[in-house]
Amino acid sequence: QVQLVESGGGSVQSGGSLTLSCTASGYRYSSSCMGWFRQTPGQAREVVARISGGGGTGYADSVRGRFTISRDNAKNTLYLQMNTLKLEDTAMYYCAAGPPTRFRFCAPNEYNVWGQGTQVTVSS
Repeated sequence: QVQLVESGGGSVQSGGSLTLSCTASGYRYSSSCMGWFRQTPGQAREVVARISGGGGTGYADSVRGRFTISRDNAKNTLYLQMNTLKLEDTAMYYCAAGPPTRFRFCAPNEYNVWGQGTQVTVSS
């Protein structure tokens, strides 16, 4: 069974840091495009960070310079390092995976496996 499981969420004060992990099972995602998304109640899900199969990265303007997406292919795990957290970063965070790519990110409709989400709450 192909599965993504997020972990590492929690409560943190504004300015703090958290690292989210997304561990895959049932499939090797070392060459796949993947991404981190977040969603708050009543709002549309938004992409936070993306990584291509070749390791290229891209970020939403709201997190660029504060968040870092990375992957450990040996552990089949995707990470999101979040620094200088703000109140507006509070959300449910999801990882997702798509097909194998070399230099490009997943297209929005290519993400075909999703994790269950992990909550991040930033307080003042």
